[in-house]
Amino acid sequence: MEEFSLKVKFDWFLTGMVVAVFLAWLLPTPGARGGWLHPELLTKGGVALIFFLHGVALSFSAMRAGALNIRLHLVVQACTYLLFPLIGWGIVKAGAGELDESLLLGFFYLCALPSTVSSSVAMTAAARGNVPAAVFNATLSSLLGVVLTPLWMRLVTGTGESSHSLGKVILDLVLWLVLPLAVGQISRPLLAGWAARNKRFIHFADRLTILMLVYTSFCDSMVEGIWTNSGTRALVATLLGTTALFYVVFLATGRICNALSFNAEDRIAAVFCGSKKSLATGVPMAQLMFGTNPGLGLILLPIMIYHPLQLFICGVLATRWSKRE
Repeated sequence: MEEFSLKVKFDWFLTGMVVAVFLAWLLPTPGARGGWLHPELLTKGGVALIFFLHGVALSFSAMRAGALNIRLHLVVQACTYLLFPLIGWGIVKAGAGELDESLLLGFFYLCALPSTVSSSVAMTAAARGNVPAAVFNATLSSLLGVVLTPLWMRLVTGTGESSHSLGKVILDLVLWLVLPLAVGQISRPLLAGWAARNKRFIHFADRLTILMLVYTSFCDSMVEGIWTNSGTRALVATLLGTTALFYVVFLATGRICNALSFNAEDRIAAVFCGSKKSLATGVPMAQLMFGTNPGLGLILLPIMIYHPLQLFICGVLATRWSKRE
């Protein structure tokens, strides 16, 4: 009985994931965009804190080692911008005439998006993976997405020719990710000792940020009526399609890592960075590329469902993998 109690206490994060989803269903308005919690600022502040703490905790030599792991970078970026879009192209072809065109466009848009940054790094840290490599790959993926996502959309679907500037996306990346990381690195001479003594606090901040992302993601879905206003057929197809998509890419990435004999830390970073897609980048880019499209809601449906789905599954896996010897 004592062993069971200790196990439940250790897995508080899993309980928090369930509670976050339940709270989003019960009280969605505070955590949705425009809510009194101001999630657009709260989330960005949490992300900035995470990257500042990682900047403090990671030595420059570790960051350099992460940047020089070329094989890992190639795997992650190939999964994000080659494997995913090829699968998305197959979905578009297979679903033609069966599903709404806007929904099919949304599936391919999901596949063409960059990886997440904050949750990829936080999940990798929670699972005790290669955090420097995750930081490098997640940031690189977001920067490449500014060019590659519209390019893929234009090549496959004929959309994405918008001439609007994506400077705001780049500015947000620099302001909330790169700058806090750089400030953390600069602060290392003063705070490195503190970070070494407070690893548990940094670990807790990682997981708390993930729970916040899960809550706000589901809040937006609830408030915007994603679960009720898109029709049962579209909703069921999206739930099944996004779940299958995640597992296909996740398993394929794992097989590639095994074939290349990656160690456990590199494999964790690769599967977490290579299987994720960014809602934070996807929504503003969609507004720029499809702002006048009447089917914008359906276009965003796949990423709206995929985002909390990936956080939930990866959160469970991160907890499991963190227990390894």
